[in-house]
Amino acid sequence: MSPSLNLRIALSSLAAHKWRAILAMLGVFLGALAFTGVQHVSQIMVRQAEIETEKLGPNLYAVMAGSVRFRRSGTASVQNIARNFTVADAEAVIHGVPSVLEGAPFVSTTMQVRAGSRAAPARLLATLPNYQSIRSFHPEHGRFFDAAEVRDHAKVCVLGQSIATRLFGKPEDAVGASVYLFRASFRVLGVMEAKGRDLSGDDQDEYLLMPLTTYLRRVGNQNWVNGVYLRLSSEASLDAVGESATAIMRARHTISPGQDDDFSTMSPKDTVQLQRQALDLMTTLGGISSTISFAVGGMGILSIMILVVRSRRVEIGIRRAVGGRRRDIVRQFLFESGLMAGLGGALGVTTTLVLVSAGSALADLPLVIDPANLALTLAGSCLLGVAAGAYPAWQAARIEILDVLKS
Repeated sequence: MSPSLNLRIALSSLAAHKWRAILAMLGVFLGALAFTGVQHVSQIMVRQAEIETEKLGPNLYAVMAGSVRFRRSGTASVQNIARNFTVADAEAVIHGVPSVLEGAPFVSTTMQVRAGSRAAPARLLATLPNYQSIRSFHPEHGRFFDAAEVRDHAKVCVLGQSIATRLFGKPEDAVGASVYLFRASFRVLGVMEAKGRDLSGDDQDEYLLMPLTTYLRRVGNQNWVNGVYLRLSSEASLDAVGESATAIMRARHTISPGQDDDFSTMSPKDTVQLQRQALDLMTTLGGISSTISFAVGGMGILSIMILVVRSRRVEIGIRRAVGGRRRDIVRQFLFESGLMAGLGGALGVTTTLVLVSAGSALADLPLVIDPANLALTLAGSCLLGVAAGAYPAWQAARIEILDVLKS
């Protein structure tokens, strides 16, 4: 029998029992949808985390005062902020840790900023000029503050895109204007490029950046910082950097063996790894649910094919009477069960592609398509159908002509 004839017979059989066939395909459809959908969502979220990591800066590393708690989503938040992390500590880490190319101590807090009659909360970040290269974050309008302004404790600042828009309407209008923190006036030197949220969840477009010395001397009146950002060389070992930074900080803070650190070390790659671990659980649960759906679909196909064989005994007997071979009967029913499961798998794969494409566009996430995953799911669906149809095909091949005539 030719493949085209097998296909016509299979399609006519499915059409004759379309509702039973649809119910049988439903389990395979849900299994394929669950398996491919969860896999693609996981890959999209990991890719998004990698993109966010790249936006933070090349080979970024941070040593921060206090402890850092990681949420289940992989984002980080600082808890129990210590006030004993000094600029001298930051410089000791910058100059003492191998593979550090440059570093910038920083202070981060939230303050109300005002321009004319408009006011808005802003994420104030006080740091040094090399913050631009460390975090790959540069002005789109105007300029960043320089070393002379840091040395002179100048009352200048740079605004993020969102805060500049809210205060001045157009970001470019902010350059050269003044904003007020409490009653102190600060001249706006520039507006940063749009950056979005980082892995900690902070919206970098809501930042107001100023010289570190200006904040310590004129605004916060303090001698401690929140931490230091480091830019590492491309061949740096994160484990070695972490061990070296930890040893320096424990020695400077005279932390005895057995005592907990009053600081934390963190790399964006750590958060990506945590997100991968969190997504692994989701992938495992998705695999379990898809396995159950595939099993239900396989049982449905088995049941449908047994009914099909019983209802087509006369057809099978006639084919045997005119010279039909047993292996042709087996192939026909295996083809039908494989086609039924393959259609369910194809519908599941197609639905995944549509949902993933639409979801990525609506949520502004990177589109990730894994052809190997889709092909494996489709092939697995077909194999499931063949396996489920093996027993009914064997039953069909055992039907004798005399038994059909007697019935």
